[in-house]
Amino acid sequence: MKKHICLALSAAMLLSLASCSEAPAKTEVTEVVAEDGITLSNDSSDFVLLTDAVPDAILEIRYYSTYNFVGDRIDGYEEPLAFLTKEAAAALKEVSDDLRQQGYRLKIYDAYRPQMAVTNFMNWALDEDDTRMKEYFYPELDKDVLFPQGYIMAHSGHSRGSTVDLTLFDMTTEKELDMGGTFDYFGELSHPDYTDITEEQYNNRMILREAMLSHGFKPLDEEWWHFTLENEPYPDTYFTFPVNSDSLG
Repeated sequence: MKKHICLALSAAMLLSLASCSEAPAKTEVTEVVAEDGITLSNDSSDFVLLTDAVPDAILEIRYYSTYNFVGDRIDGYEEPLAFLTKEAAAALKEVSDDLRQQGYRLKIYDAYRPQMAVTNFMNWALDEDDTRMKEYFYPELDKDVLFPQGYIMAHSGHSRGSTVDLTLFDMTTEKELDMGGTFDYFGELSHPDYTDITEEQYNNRMILREAMLSHGFKPLDEEWWHFTLENEPYPDTYFTFPVNSDSLG
């Protein structure tokens, strides 16, 4: 019961912050400290469109679509856009320039993620009867372990604005590289060092990983597609503004 109460209170805070973000006039910057001590802010002034920094990036924003582990468009994804902090976007441009010389383009699944989207995930995780997408994203797991095992959390590094989920697109074959597993698959198959895949699939993961690490990003042990700027500018702030073209004003 306590979890539900905390989520409801957090949702009220998020609605308040989001309403400021969506105002047509100049937005009043609002920053609050939630019950769990997390700082929430609607200040989008240090964010840019990822495609402005990396014009040739391909976007497949999964949480704007219904093809994701929830099965619905996720709260806060109002347009199929990708935002990053200016610092993360500049570093990703360096990654893109490096990989283009090797014949690849970046394909983006997710970047900045509003806190309201993470709350959407939490509420979904607590509804154990909704398993519409189980066969695609967590066939080996019961849904009731997703929260205890850390697959779903109350806060995400994506909400700090310097984390990106991505893969590689081969410009010669005009297809994604085969990474031996799909984005957002919950299980060991998604671990970057998982070896029960082909040598080519493993090497493809390493091409992406090496390029990201060499330009200042750090990986996540559980997800081959997930990277965070090591010197992220907002390590303690989680942002609330929605993903739409008005948010960056």
